[in-house]
Amino acid sequence: MNLKLISCDVLYREMCATIARSPHRVDAQFLPKGLHDLPAMQMRTRLQAAIDDVPAHTYDAILLGYGLCNNGLHQLTARHTPLILPRAHDCMTLFFGGRQRYQTYFEEHHGVYFKTSGWIERGQAEGELKQLSIGHLNGMDMTYDEMVEKYGEDNAAYLFETLIAAQEKSYRQYTFIEMGIEPDDRFECQTRELARQKNWAFEKISGDLSLIANLVNGEWPDADFLRVEPGHEIVARYDEGIVTAKPAVQGSP
Repeated sequence: MNLKLISCDVLYREMCATIARSPHRVDAQFLPKGLHDLPAMQMRTRLQAAIDDVPAHTYDAILLGYGLCNNGLHQLTARHTPLILPRAHDCMTLFFGGRQRYQTYFEEHHGVYFKTSGWIERGQAEGELKQLSIGHLNGMDMTYDEMVEKYGEDNAAYLFETLIAAQEKSYRQYTFIEMGIEPDDRFECQTRELARQKNWAFEKISGDLSLIANLVNGEWPDADFLRVEPGHEIVARYDEGIVTAKPAVQGSP
């Protein structure tokens, strides 16, 4: 098969490693992680544009290296080529190798902030995407001194506690997911150092490439992947299926 992959670039190393071993031809396009920091409609618009740029009658399927990602994939439409996407709320399912393992870890470890090589290398929005991000528009990327200068000391103290410090209190552990594609231990060491600086716990666990490998190998069981036929759109579900497909609404993006 000839396959087109459109993926978030936090999965860059994992996708490239599995594409190299795929029995199929896979042409890859990576979009910046900063799309996740935009409002869902703006993320959807940019992903739809990437899908629409794929020439007709060229590929057997367009693979999406994304989870539902805060509804950023909701209402994406397959035009002329089927879309294949994992049944995942976010990319952590792909790093864990499946929904059940991720769910189990999540339930047993509260307040965890995950790190992978891609989240360290490519996890920050830059340029235009940073300026348009929800965090920037809400002032969540400002330093305390910048808040004082803009809002005054009393207001800055309140905003800093509400927007930044309160969010930090929700976390108490860094978990580094080792995928087996890292060149050395630099990413693990950076995560350990972040945990030390914040006085958080640290844990390293092994990831699982099987879901990513199945995506690029053309192995798409319905339990793990959704196939969206041309003329249909992705629809978010609020059950274990996570996503489904329905005929696209005329005039949808």
